[in-house]
Amino acid sequence: MTKNPALDFFVLVAVLSVPFYFVSAVIGFMLLPGLPLSSLAAFCPVVAAVILTYKASRRAGVIALLKRSFDFRRIGRKVWYVPAVFLMPAVMALSFAAIRLSGVAVPVPGIDVLPALVLLVGFFLAALGEELGWCGYAIDPMQAKWGALQAAILLGSFWVFWHYVPLFQAGRSVVWVAWWSIGSVTQRVIIVWLYNNTGKSVFIAAFFHMTINLTWQLFPVNGSYYDPVVTSLILVCVATIVVAVWGARNLGTYRMPFIRQG
Repeated sequence: MTKNPALDFFVLVAVLSVPFYFVSAVIGFMLLPGLPLSSLAAFCPVVAAVILTYKASRRAGVIALLKRSFDFRRIGRKVWYVPAVFLMPAVMALSFAAIRLSGVAVPVPGIDVLPALVLLVGFFLAALGEELGWCGYAIDPMQAKWGALQAAILLGSFWVFWHYVPLFQAGRSVVWVAWWSIGSVTQRVIIVWLYNNTGKSVFIAAFFHMTINLTWQLFPVNGSYYDPVVTSLILVCVATIVVAVWGARNLGTYRMPFIRQG
């Protein structure tokens, strides 16, 4: 272990993920279309966070970490539920419209309520498995050292790199992965923005994370028409507005953009 908790965390997450990558490569089983077995490594961040937290503060620290799964009482202003719930559906709706306007005959999505609810629960649990590590353990010391935007980009870069094996196991092309990477780093910026403005709620981070995966899987057909070029460009626009309005240092102080602050 090093004296850098974030680095220790990233290394441990990577090591814990290797068995999932290996088994998935051998079996070749898909949990869902575009979602290989190695996606179960989603629970490695929380395992890594629990191990490192126990090492530092024993059982009490682990209990405090896990309790953050449903820390919605931290959310002082309930208006933050609006972007947490509706931002990704809006982004995907714009993506759908843009792809249709480009001439691609994207079918209208058919959403069955019960399967969608099952996906919602499954993706939320997986998102908690990640965000208890990314936000519950790693992001705060990173923000203290580098500021919110730089920390979000650094964390988002590792997040993207960590997904590469499952993405290539799902048969994604290099170009597809490159554009997806841009969109995912901007999504991490948005997650940190939501986290910082909701009393550092892991619950809200996990909920938004869930909407990322849910809206992708519900995109026609099981995400097969999803175009990371279009979605990433929209997400870059959203993240640019967030940084301009809330500021790069903490993504949590509202300010009028393009007006010098006194």
